[in-house]
Amino acid sequence: MQLSWAGVDHWVVSLGCGLLIGLVSERRGKEQESIAGTRTHAIAALLGCAAWWLGVLPFAVVLLLVGALTVAAYWHSAPNDPGLTSEVTLLFSLTLGALSHKSPTLTAALGILCALLVHSKGPIQRWSRELLRENELRDGLLLGAAALIVMPLLPQAPVDPWGVLSLAALWKVVVLFMAVGMLGHILTRVLGPHWGLPVTGFFSGFVSSTAAIASLGNLAKSDEHQQAQAFGSAMLAQLASLCLFIAILSTTSITLMLSMALPLLVATLCLVLAAATGLLNRQKTATQTEFETERVFKLSTALLIAGTIALMLVLGAWLQHVFGSTGVLVAAAFAALAELHAAAASLGQLFASGSLPLSTAQWGLVVILASSAIAKSVLAFAVGGTKYGTRVSLGLASMVTGAGLSLLWIG
Repeated sequence: MQLSWAGVDHWVVSLGCGLLIGLVSERRGKEQESIAGTRTHAIAALLGCAAWWLGVLPFAVVLLLVGALTVAAYWHSAPNDPGLTSEVTLLFSLTLGALSHKSPTLTAALGILCALLVHSKGPIQRWSRELLRENELRDGLLLGAAALIVMPLLPQAPVDPWGVLSLAALWKVVVLFMAVGMLGHILTRVLGPHWGLPVTGFFSGFVSSTAAIASLGNLAKSDEHQQAQAFGSAMLAQLASLCLFIAILSTTSITLMLSMALPLLVATLCLVLAAATGLLNRQKTATQTEFETERVFKLSTALLIAGTIALMLVLGAWLQHVFGSTGVLVAAAFAALAELHAAAASLGQLFASGSLPLSTAQWGLVVILASSAIAKSVLAFAVGGTKYGTRVSLGLASMVTGAGLSLLWIG
């Protein structure tokens, strides 16, 4: 007679979860008395498994009995240990035993997660009580509400006559701006001001270089000593955006991308040099101050960015509607004011379909790079002030100039 694993797997998983949670709870009992250790949790998990195997009613009776014992134990230990972790964990072990009949895999995962939470009491309390600041908690809750409450309620369908203005897409930009600010704040606190901002700037550029430049401008305006580092990190964000630009162009038209290899390489080198000037200069200034801001991000700034993008999208759609096919490049340039990669994909697709000659498509790419640079420069001045805006404008201008001169040289 062969023993089928399907018949005993829930028993094994229940016992394993009970032993693991009990072991962690018992070790925690070295510091304070626990109402349940390894044996109690293991038996509770097996009891839950057996009770559910008998039926819902027997499990309900067992749950009530164990609950009553847990209440009595808490009543006895409350003067010395007012916490409820031990009592709730025991009831959870019982419930895991019942859950193992439905999904052993989920039961095992929840059991490990419970043990991890019990074991991490010290680090979690230190993080919540000492490391987490009030402004970080407030802005984190605001970010969660924007992403999980507001965004699902917004319509996906366009609300303008030309079909380009989606409220849900615009709100994603707001959420991205807030998330970039939060990520930058966290990495800066973990890695320190010397490395946190550059790492954040580069990887945020893959998500939204516009949001990254605006968020870094907010930092530059609030802390004069961070001007150079904010500029260098903004150039890294644009560098990541340019890498994504090249990747998207390659997927739509590899021929067009290869014909622009030298101009795009020169543009990349210009951004690297611009970033280096800011990050090398930071050694003289970044150590003079700590990265401390009252807010992790500014919602008003995020709404300003979304409104600007909405205006540019509607304007570009109107131009294309008025000028027809002759306004395609104009529309692409205006579209690049809000979204560079979408404009690049459009030009690549038009060239691949034969609607645009090679020279027109090549200069069209330079035009949309310039258009995007203008929009980001204006945003940098608006958010970060004159000094930050001037630096960002010069860095972006070097990228566009390098690409344009290289194209003239090979053309």
